[in-house]
Amino acid sequence: MSSADETLDRIKAQVEEETPDDIEIESVAFEGPELVIYTPDAQTVANRDGIVRNLAQTLRKRINVRPTQEALVPPNEARAQITQTIPEDAGVQNLDFDRQTGEVFIEAEKPGRVIGRHGATLDEISASVGWTPEVVRTPPMESSTVSNVRNYLKQEREERRDILQRVGRQINRPTTSDEDWVRLTTLGCCREVGRAAFILSTPESRILIDCGDKPGAEGEVPYLQAPEALAAGPNSLDAVVLTHAHLDHSALIPILFKYGYDGPIYTTAPTRDLMGLLQLDYLDVASKEGRTPPYESQQVRDALKHTIPLEFGNVTDIAPDIKLTMHNAGHILGSAVCHFHIGEGRYNVAFSGDIHYKDTRLLDGAVNDFPRVETLVLESTYGGKNDYQTDQSDSERVLRDVINESYENDGKVLIPAFAVGRSQELMLVLEEAMRKGDIPTMPVYLDGMIREATAIHTAYPEYLRDDLRQRILYEDENPFLAEQFEQVDGGDEMRQDIADDEPAIILTTSGMVTGGPVMSWLRLLGSDPDSTMAFVGYQAEGTLGRQIQRGQDEITLGDTSGPRAERVSLRLNVETVDGFSGHADRQGLESFVETMHPRPEKILCVHGDASTTNQLSSALYQKFNMRTHNPKNLETFRLS
Repeated sequence: MSSADETLDRIKAQVEEETPDDIEIESVAFEGPELVIYTPDAQTVANRDGIVRNLAQTLRKRINVRPTQEALVPPNEARAQITQTIPEDAGVQNLDFDRQTGEVFIEAEKPGRVIGRHGATLDEISASVGWTPEVVRTPPMESSTVSNVRNYLKQEREERRDILQRVGRQINRPTTSDEDWVRLTTLGCCREVGRAAFILSTPESRILIDCGDKPGAEGEVPYLQAPEALAAGPNSLDAVVLTHAHLDHSALIPILFKYGYDGPIYTTAPTRDLMGLLQLDYLDVASKEGRTPPYESQQVRDALKHTIPLEFGNVTDIAPDIKLTMHNAGHILGSAVCHFHIGEGRYNVAFSGDIHYKDTRLLDGAVNDFPRVETLVLESTYGGKNDYQTDQSDSERVLRDVINESYENDGKVLIPAFAVGRSQELMLVLEEAMRKGDIPTMPVYLDGMIREATAIHTAYPEYLRDDLRQRILYEDENPFLAEQFEQVDGGDEMRQDIADDEPAIILTTSGMVTGGPVMSWLRLLGSDPDSTMAFVGYQAEGTLGRQIQRGQDEITLGDTSGPRAERVSLRLNVETVDGFSGHADRQGLESFVETMHPRPEKILCVHGDASTTNQLSSALYQKFNMRTHNPKNLETFRLS
């Protein structure tokens, strides 16, 4: 018998001992980070106060109680009973039964009506049919990504369950080493922006945090073949943890599956969906530009299949000696500050990912309250001594002025923006400004993935700010559905018509002008002195966006070395509107550290240009008298 089986036998005996004699325990199983208990008395266990809570405290594991097969009413009968039980105004769209888990997934427009007061309707469903109801919200905006991900995971249920069981056994394997240390290796994004990747290792476990590309620098990828990284093969990793979906953090995760990785990815549910959207677009852009992408769409699907979504605040075992807790980072939808608790209280390290410390229209600010933190790995994108962004209210005023001036000149305003995060923030600003009459009502064209990314935001309203969630769900005032927002779905022909038409605002990808539809807009509007290009986000060194921002008035579009290269003279106005970035500025980063509880002993400043990380590191050392570092790529730190 394997050690995992022995562990399960021991746990089953503990469960039987801790539960009342009238409750039968059929079996227990590891599924990912959860311990699943199968019993014909699942409803009894759920209704009796304290059983699940006491088991979780005793076993120190997340508990999921499921009914056995014989406790389930046949699906056809159950469907009729559930339909009769749920109020008609809940807007139920679909019922999906998973016999192996005993769960019925109820997709509804109004999940609250399905749940009932204090969960009364769910309890009634479980009592009458035996199935465990799980409620899924119907997105207020139709999202092909959310639909495709849900359908794909439904098709792959059997294999996904095998993956979860294998992961669960790996997490719960016995520890074997007598050594006791914690090391961190930098594989990218040190003294540079992009290709984020780190290895967190102990004698027992190895965790990869992020695996991204470098904007504007094709071929510069994380140092995955380094001895401290994957020299022993991808399956030397216990897990991959993804802080958020932007490609400089997520683009190269599928390449791990191309080379044989078969383990879990931990992130939030919206990050999973956005990751799939952005990675598939990454492949599409590479193909259109004649580049050979580093992986195929199948590896994107493999990554989705191996993703285990976590909710903010849930402490989760991801290795025999490592627990992970994700907290809101305030950067984009689902972005997380990742806190790792190592050993039995031996060491704690937090990775900020990308953070925004203050609240925005879209999201609450980053969380910086933890039980313990000895080391903080802190992004430094705007950590330079002069990187102070304009207050958002002032930024919005400046943007309104830019738009009004362009409108008066009968021109267009071209705004390159990240599809995820900045675009939605700008949509909220523009919708309110037009509604209040601060700028003229005019078409706002969404080009690239922006509309689809926006639809994903509405599928996860619980991750948005309270007032925005309230408007979307309960006040029937979804600002993202304002009639002035129009999708560009007619290709270059439609773009030409827009360029020839009345004044308009164009939100388009990519945010750093490294490819995508913004290139077509530069061809169409670049020579128009009445139009304006407004930068609202960070432009990394080496990107075309940075070149234009610095005043370059002639650019090359297409393959710069090939026969299709095209020179374009820029006569349109170029403006930079600070304050809309999803990153904290210098003051925000210092405030994050100053108010952090507890304040860490050591900080590694990463994800910023060399001068920026050096300046932030020095400032934090002088201001807070703590150990700080400005690491280079391929450095290893012994943390404990």
